[in-house]
Amino acid sequence: MLATAWSAVKDDDRTDRTLTALAEAFVSRGHRLYLVGGSVRDALLGRLTPDSGAVPEFDLDFTTDARPDVVTAILDEVAETVWDTGIEFGTVSAMFHGLIVEITTFRADAYDGASRNPEVTFGDTLDGDLVRRDFRCNAIALELSADGDHELRDPLNGLEDLAAGVLDTPAAPEQSFHDDPLRMLRACRFASQLGFSVADRVRTAMTDMADQIGRITAERVAAELNKLMLGAEPWTGLDMMVETGLADHVLPELPALKLTQDEHRQHKDVYAHSLQVLRNATELEGRLGDEVPDEARLVLRWAALMHDIGKPDTREFTDSGAVTFHHHEVVGARMTRRRLKALKYPKRQIQDIGQLVFLHMRFHGYGDGAWTDSAVRRYVADAGDLLPQLQVIVRADCTTRNKRKAARLARAVEDLDTRIVELREQEDLDAVRPDLDGNEIMTILDLPPGPAVGKAWAFLKELRLDRGPMDRDEAIAELKRWWGNQ
Repeated sequence: MLATAWSAVKDDDRTDRTLTALAEAFVSRGHRLYLVGGSVRDALLGRLTPDSGAVPEFDLDFTTDARPDVVTAILDEVAETVWDTGIEFGTVSAMFHGLIVEITTFRADAYDGASRNPEVTFGDTLDGDLVRRDFRCNAIALELSADGDHELRDPLNGLEDLAAGVLDTPAAPEQSFHDDPLRMLRACRFASQLGFSVADRVRTAMTDMADQIGRITAERVAAELNKLMLGAEPWTGLDMMVETGLADHVLPELPALKLTQDEHRQHKDVYAHSLQVLRNATELEGRLGDEVPDEARLVLRWAALMHDIGKPDTREFTDSGAVTFHHHEVVGARMTRRRLKALKYPKRQIQDIGQLVFLHMRFHGYGDGAWTDSAVRRYVADAGDLLPQLQVIVRADCTTRNKRKAARLARAVEDLDTRIVELREQEDLDAVRPDLDGNEIMTILDLPPGPAVGKAWAFLKELRLDRGPMDRDEAIAELKRWWGNQ
């Protein structure tokens, strides 16, 4: 395995030329250079390929025995651009052969236990640098040679963990997580991205120390959650968060779903249903298009996860013993916005995810084409640009084991899609607006700018949703008739 493990990158001529040229620059100055981190791990797993999506831009991280001032001097000679914004932490970045590289001097940091910010001290050995990293599978280094004969260094047996698909820490997990509690959430992220499990001692430490995640800022937590949510199996990472208690501190609405029995009775609880809907939505992402931006995928996946988050707060039982969750979508949208705001998500993402949660039950009023064209217009208008994600969530939300019911729901979704297409062919559904604009309203009704114009515009929009497009004369007549009754 050691002889062939680097073939995934070695076969990429551009990357190999970059590694060799960079190594030559350091070796010629009497220093050693090592490629470290996720790129080494992913190459060993066969994930660092042009079509893997693992590292789209092939950004590379290195460590070296050279001190930061020496690293800067070397890069100034050979790189296109050099920036030293991280130099106080021993990191110098550069654009080299069109790739972004980050080179960090060996570290031997000490932590104060109050934050995740270490007291930076530089080390003298590769082993000392690797032992301070988060997991052993990320503590494998590739020593670079000027002749291209690079050699793997694995003093902590990270290759064994890669082969076993296990996450374990170089040092005792209690010490590792005390130094940086974010590593616990990172374990959940790697479970999502790589499908790895965690060693028993790591799981125990995560469970015992879950409350330490409170030392991490909301922004850093959100960044890890996003990486987790965009992984191949986000439901795996989320389940690990819940089982270890991390979710109680960063996403408490998720474990709260375990308290609620699903009204369909096909799952043990709404928690399992929500993870299944997330899984379904992830598998249906292809319906959004060939190349879906990460932001659109994040919105879809978060909405799928949170769609039933309002059920615990709306649970009621009927006289017959049945359970109901009336208006859980309204409560859930509010809870979703509140949680994402606490995590300091961008305002647009908060609005979009909350709106999808709010709208996810709207489809269930549709059946056998019973909606009028007006109702279809309103559905499309309310969803706006989120319509593709909403239709994916509607499909993903069908987790019933009743094949007849599942087939009926699938037919209804397809029928609604067909009706939306038909209406789009007849009128511009994506830009539903009144047939008269504000200036025309003021001219026709002889009004100055003010609230009355907005009220008239809102009336015309409602009329447009109900009737569809009208010609100008008809719109003017309806506007005057409405104004005369005010």
